Amino acid sequence: MKFLDQAKIYLESGKGGPGCVSFHREKFVEFGGPDGGNGGKGGDVIIETVDTLNTLIDFRYQQHFRAEPGHNGMGQNRTGANGKDCIIKVPVGTVILAEDKETVLADLTEPGQRIIFLKGGDGGFGNAHYKTSTNQAPRKFTPGWPGQEAAVWLRLKLIADVGLVGLPNAGKSTFLASCTNAKPKIADYPFTTLHPNLGVVKAGEFDFVIADIPGLIEGAHEGHGLGDRFLGHVERTSVLLHLIDSTQDDLPGAYKTIRQELEAYGFGLEDKQEIIALTKSDALGPELAADQAKMLKKAIRKEVIVISAVAQDNIKPLLFRLAEIVRETRMLERESQKARSV
Repeated sequence: MKFLDQAKIYLESGKGGPGCVSFHREKFVEFGGPDGGNGGKGGDVIIETVDTLNTLIDFRYQQHFRAEPGHNGMGQNRTGANGKDCIIKVPVGTVILAEDKETVLADLTEPGQRIIFLKGGDGGFGNAHYKTSTNQAPRKFTPGWPGQEAAVWLRLKLIADVGLVGLPNAGKSTFLASCTNAKPKIADYPFTTLHPNLGVVKAGEFDFVIADIPGLIEGAHEGHGLGDRFLGHVERTSVLLHLIDSTQDDLPGAYKTIRQELEAYGFGLEDKQEIIALTKSDALGPELAADQAKMLKKAIRKEVIVISAVAQDNIKPLLFRLAEIVRETRMLERESQKARSV
């Protein structure tokens, strides 16, 4: 299935049905009164999250969604039927944006979450509604109220616990493949990964989700490369795993490039907890890899872990450390939700 994380759709709720002009007609009833019923309400546009979807690919083939209009009122004081709602199913983590692609209209993060995005128009009144003591045979009725229209952007931000960041060809996909059942494309050239990949890690009895996004380059926050579009997928993560290729020349420069892009992008990415790992240690050997880690640690004044996804060096301890951070974050979120509910 092709991954698609943003799509523009056009929505329209149903208009209300018109009221009816009718008069009671029956044998031996000479002057039957008005009995025109009201029109039915137009259908709403409802957006619902489901956990069986993980891409917006369906919206590439259908962009227009309309709810059913309300039915006409009828004689004998019969109200028209309401129009059927239009229910749009989206993946968990979908953000609804206005046409400017910046204004957030809704953020859907829970499975089964439903919102009435556009309300249908109310039905019009039939002539029975306008009967008074001075006007006992009104011929007045009102048409239904119009529905609402909107053009919106859907943007999917994956729900993951750990986000992999780094320059292109830093070994992110290899790491994901080595510790999960995910099978991302792996090759020895930049931008092998063209769309985000998810993998589930089992650390002991604890499970968490890792998101691998295309590599970042300098200027990614301005749209250069692929990173600008996909950085949103690591916004919701508990921790960032920053992978740096130990075989490249300027390790501190590689680290600073990614940090600058995270800070420029914003949305709290620069404040997230971060673990730094030097990858491909098997290509250098233990001693040279340790020297590279020591040099990088001195330059950035942060702890650096040396790993090899191919040789499985230090992978298990790293996963358990990530699991501990994710577990703590989940506990804090549950406590904060309890506090808000009280």
